[in-house]
Amino acid sequence: MTPIPRRDRRPLSPPAAEVVAAATGGLSRRRLLGTGVAAGAGLALTACAPPSPPTGGPAAVKLPKDVSASDKTLRWANWTAYLDMNGKETKSPTLEAFIQQTGIQVSYSEDIDDNDSYYAKIGPQLRAGQSIDRDIITMTDWMAARIIRDQLCQPLELIQMPNVVNNLLQPLKDVSFDPGRQHSITWQSGFAGIGYNKEKVGRELKSLDDLWTDDLKGKVVVLSEFRDTAGLVMQSQGVDIDSDWGKAEFENALDFIEQKIEEGYIRKVKGNSYLEDLTSGNAVAGITWSGDIFILAYDTEDPNWTFAIPESGGTLWSDNMMVPITSTHRRNAERLMDYYYDPAVAAQVAAWVNYVCPVDGAQAEMEKIDPDLAESPLIFPTADYIAEKNIQAFRVLDADEDIEFADLWSTKVMGN
Repeated sequence: MTPIPRRDRRPLSPPAAEVVAAATGGLSRRRLLGTGVAAGAGLALTACAPPSPPTGGPAAVKLPKDVSASDKTLRWANWTAYLDMNGKETKSPTLEAFIQQTGIQVSYSEDIDDNDSYYAKIGPQLRAGQSIDRDIITMTDWMAARIIRDQLCQPLELIQMPNVVNNLLQPLKDVSFDPGRQHSITWQSGFAGIGYNKEKVGRELKSLDDLWTDDLKGKVVVLSEFRDTAGLVMQSQGVDIDSDWGKAEFENALDFIEQKIEEGYIRKVKGNSYLEDLTSGNAVAGITWSGDIFILAYDTEDPNWTFAIPESGGTLWSDNMMVPITSTHRRNAERLMDYYYDPAVAAQVAAWVNYVCPVDGAQAEMEKIDPDLAESPLIFPTADYIAEKNIQAFRVLDADEDIEFADLWSTKVMGN
């Protein structure tokens, strides 16, 4: 694609920082909780850019008529606990500021529990050219690769998105599954590791083996995203998950997980709804996503919730905003994506969700909100931190492996 010249960032009116500060008092979730659950390092994603996807797919599709100019609405599907929320309320200060600034009424829904279940719901409709009643969907790299390959999303007009052009971190600008970022924009990135309640467990959990003890039997949840759960188990078995491993290594991990289920150590294998088990107390530890544990600490007013990268390593992923092929509000979607790439807005979101922020300049803005969070390696990781903790991206599966490994996971672990 033709390179887009750099512009001065389009100013927000009213300024995003002022709107957000007025709505939240400039407080982060961490500061409202009054606990130090992160510490750390500066920003660098160079060591963890997304992997390459399988190739394929037709060349061109016909886009529906965009009605954004006359219909100021937008429908956004996202994961649970993935946007700034003011206390226990259901409104997001940054989203309310966007609505005030643009007049675009946004319907925000936490529809996505895991990639496979959501894609199973929307994929057939998109392939049939039917509306899914959503204008933005938020999918993990490997699923975004599949959606782009199958041409189930619309191309983005980067010329309409100067914040994205100027502020998207350099390592994320030309990812291999979406060269030139023509179809997707990173929402957040994050890690999978061990989440647990230190008071209820009574000790630190440092390795994956620490989950498989008699006192935790039946109190452990793990993620239904196999690239995270199987990935962590494979790392604990000595496999570099970003290298050239095969079916045997994958099956070894699945056999281990299946055994722990049968022995009663693992209570549930769940998508984002695993938080319900941790909140209720039915589970006290598990394989979890990094930012969720900070959110759990705030929502339960319990600073004992802790996240740790296992000694054997953690997994890394990114989730991406995309416009479904049947959406008729692409321009509205692009305005929202661009808004969230204002560093002040991005910092406010990061201060609440505690995931890796993809926006250049957000770290400096975070200094104004919470200086401790501005140094958190879980929000602004350095390449040294990624290497030291052995944080790896699960290698790309080719099309045949993708089908075969998903079937193995479904049969052995999910019980389907």
